[in-house]
Amino acid sequence: MNDRTTAPRGDTRKDGFDRRLIPPMMLGSVLNPINSTIIAVALIPIGAAFGAPPSQTAWLVSALYLATALGQPVVGRLIDIFGPRRLFLFSTSLVGVAGVLGTLAPGLGVLVAARVLLGFGTCAGYPAAMALLRSEAQRTGKDSPAGVLTALAVANQTIAVIGPLLGGLMIGLGGWRSTCALNIPLAAVAVTLGALRLPRQPRTDGAPRGRLAALIDLPGMALFAAMLVSLLLFLMNLRADTWYLPVITLAAGAAFTRRELRATTPFIDLRVLRGNPPLLATYGRALVAYVVSYAFLYGFTQWTEEGYGLSPFHAGLVQIPMFLVGIGVSLTVGRNSGVLGKLLLGGVGQIAACALMLTLGTASPVWMLVLVAVIFGVPQGANSLALQNSVYFQADPQRTGSSAGLLRTFAYLGSMVASSATAASFGQHAGTAGMHHLAWIMLGAGALFLLSTVLDRSLRRLSTDRSKEPAQT
Repeated sequence: MNDRTTAPRGDTRKDGFDRRLIPPMMLGSVLNPINSTIIAVALIPIGAAFGAPPSQTAWLVSALYLATALGQPVVGRLIDIFGPRRLFLFSTSLVGVAGVLGTLAPGLGVLVAARVLLGFGTCAGYPAAMALLRSEAQRTGKDSPAGVLTALAVANQTIAVIGPLLGGLMIGLGGWRSTCALNIPLAAVAVTLGALRLPRQPRTDGAPRGRLAALIDLPGMALFAAMLVSLLLFLMNLRADTWYLPVITLAAGAAFTRRELRATTPFIDLRVLRGNPPLLATYGRALVAYVVSYAFLYGFTQWTEEGYGLSPFHAGLVQIPMFLVGIGVSLTVGRNSGVLGKLLLGGVGQIAACALMLTLGTASPVWMLVLVAVIFGVPQGANSLALQNSVYFQADPQRTGSSAGLLRTFAYLGSMVASSATAASFGQHAGTAGMHHLAWIMLGAGALFLLSTVLDRSLRRLSTDRSKEPAQT
């Protein structure tokens, strides 16, 4: 950020990173993952309450990530222009509204709408955190502390540990609606911390001021939405008579690309990718990595409940080893700023875990389910940190917020593909055959991730470029 930044009241910063910023950064960035992990154990109870099969409750996952994929790029760009404070406060307020709407939802349709609002509400947390890291680096004259980058990744892993177990407990005590109500106090704390600690700053670059509508590419948003919705509808209902949906997807995608390359203020700034193939490759790896990650989180969890017969609480317990191992891996590999080793470790871990999923059935002992979760913890910890560090090093420093937003957009695209694959694999029942079908899809995505890592020579240069390494604190 520039010299017009106004520090929060009571600021005691000296020459180091302002650690008063860490609590709102952490809380904002975990609002999305905590809702992702809690809903994983709530899908079966919600389906039972509304008489909806897995093919329909999958929209609770897709709706959130569709909204986030639409909102993340524009919020990231607005953060680059206006700074993180305003967008953070507005977005996290929406999380509370979504919590109220979801708690009172009379049917599945209203609950899906609440998840859409929640998706928009969780858009600002991560790009705001990345923008704050960059602004502190500019203020102190030092690169952003590697410890803070690692802390962001670990915070997401830590909250993910709590999510499934907390969701199971809340469902047992207060039903699935209590998992929606949790967003109300979380949003209140996030808004309070943001108001007290985030610096006041009008904008971060030379973009002209004006009405908000002038800064938002509405045609681009409409084309992007048409592309994603048509693709989702096709993937979640694979039939011959829906042939026109991929045609719409391709047409909307071509029109979107043409529009964004010519727009003055594009919805998704594709020019960020022009002349930066390594960053584009990172986004592609994020997409396939999160296909595997979210397919396991949602698909495997539904199978453990409906196919294997565990309660939501015990299904949450099975997920905990994955997140605990993920934290350990993040803390271990986070000491080194290189990304190639992390990506290779994550790629091999994904393939091993998916292969083991293919051996599971209703007669498998519980320890085998736990073993799968343990192995999945390796890519859970390595990949998220490696992708985050890749974007930090590869992106234009003036577009850190929008570049970080794009990383999340591609991750959410992966989550939507995972949700569609889960719905197509399970259909009306989350049985073992469907779980095995889903595991084959995950295995293919994991192989693509590993292959793209091995063939990307830029990662070797990135790993050995010590001049851009974040300073340790």
